[in-house]
Amino acid sequence: MHKPGLLVAAVAAALVSGCEPAGTACPAIAQATSVALTVTAGYAPKVAALHLRACQDGTCKEADVELRPGSTSVDQGCTAEGACSATASPDGTKVAALMLETLTESPLVVTASGTASDGTTLPARTLEFRPQASYPFGEQCGKFLSASLTLDGDGLHQQQAPKSGGARKAPAG
Repeated sequence: MHKPGLLVAAVAAALVSGCEPAGTACPAIAQATSVALTVTAGYAPKVAALHLRACQDGTCKEADVELRPGSTSVDQGCTAEGACSATASPDGTKVAALMLETLTESPLVVTASGTASDGTTLPARTLEFRPQASYPFGEQCGKFLSASLTLDGDGLHQQQAPKSGGARKAPAG
């Protein structure tokens, strides 16, 4: 037997429980412990293959990394109902990641080497830096560490961590 009153009460309870004050819920997103690398659009055509080595706290990991086409997000705007969207657009960069067992705020030494598009050896580039801490979903949701680098013709450079602040808000309608 169906009890319509119980169904309505269950749906109402589910809706009310989802109406907590804004900013208190944290996304269930696991952080990837990796060194993320972006090869700039100007340098990407010269790079055929890359090898990354990362050392931190006495432990090193290295591997040939897969280069994938990079992209940028293009804002598609928001609807009057508050639904916002974006699309990815190729930007000429190449991206790769070296997965690590752990990532701490200790100094990290990363070396990038590889093969140029013409088959010659690329110059090895090394950078020592500290991974950056950020709170992309607010301090109540915990700290994320990032080890993000850019490779160009001049070498390796650390990218800035994303700013804290949480989710994008829809315009008032």
